[in-house]
Amino acid sequence: MKNIFDIQTEQDFLAAALMTFQHQYQNLDIYRKFVDYLKINPDEVKSLAQIPFLPIEMFKNHKILDSAKSSELYFQSSGTTQMTLSKHHIADETIYQESIYKSFDQFIGKPEGFIFLGLLPSYLEKQHSSLIYMVDYLMQKSAKPENGYFLYNHEDLFRLLHKLKDKKVILFGVSFALLDFLDYCHSSSQTLKSSDFLTVIETGGMKGRKEEMTKDELLNILQDGFKTDKIYSEYSMTELLSQAYSLGENIYQCPNWMRIMVRNAEDPFNYEREGRTGAINIIDLANIHSCAFIATQDLGKTFGTQFQVLGRIDHSDIRGCSLLVS
Repeated sequence: MKNIFDIQTEQDFLAAALMTFQHQYQNLDIYRKFVDYLKINPDEVKSLAQIPFLPIEMFKNHKILDSAKSSELYFQSSGTTQMTLSKHHIADETIYQESIYKSFDQFIGKPEGFIFLGLLPSYLEKQHSSLIYMVDYLMQKSAKPENGYFLYNHEDLFRLLHKLKDKKVILFGVSFALLDFLDYCHSSSQTLKSSDFLTVIETGGMKGRKEEMTKDELLNILQDGFKTDKIYSEYSMTELLSQAYSLGENIYQCPNWMRIMVRNAEDPFNYEREGRTGAINIIDLANIHSCAFIATQDLGKTFGTQFQVLGRIDHSDIRGCSLLVS
């Protein structure tokens, strides 16, 4: 099979996706049972729309892993002790590392050129968070002495930002932590001046932590507080090994080995046309050893090769980055 990170065309993607489907039908027990239960003949699957998408909830109660592989590393979703948490077993972490690096490079630039700061828990605190793993890996590739985590250390972060104005700085943060930092600046009469050197990347995470607001409202507050024209966003989840990025305006783009399809929320085998809201299906070909075809509980719509995330299906669990520090 063509290396997924070499995919350039839609024909390349289709061929890789269909080969991945056949491989996972043969080697992933849970997925094969799911396809068989739907009475789908794998030999008749010839398009992306014909591929069955595994409900994301299956990661909560089943080990989704190639039968020929073993795994010591796993990522676990954030949540409370009352929740059944999703667990994503990782057979080859080098695939995740390559996905992290090449996706970041495709949309933002080579990690070696940036300082990385995090309004997040450190890796030592959250070793089973795929988000923390990602940021920690980018810090390793950057190897800048200023790299670090500042979840509750607002004063030190403020001082450091004022020292780094001649550098290229990435600030990753869960949404509520970015707002908390701006609240600190306001309450202590600290003013962030021009942020031309700073790229802020919010990673979601508001449920149960702050008053609910729309994504556009959040971005406007962050733009004003950080004195910048654009707030970037990152979209991923425990069950994926790839990230989509928004470079502003709440419109996301996928790396070449990832695709978004929007299904009808009531009929999972029908797909919405461009611009219409539905539930998000994700093809992540980096998930070669787990499942590359996932039906999520997120709502969204597509615009050509871009997409927008609009929220969650009402009955789905609260989950995600807001619970990282619970």
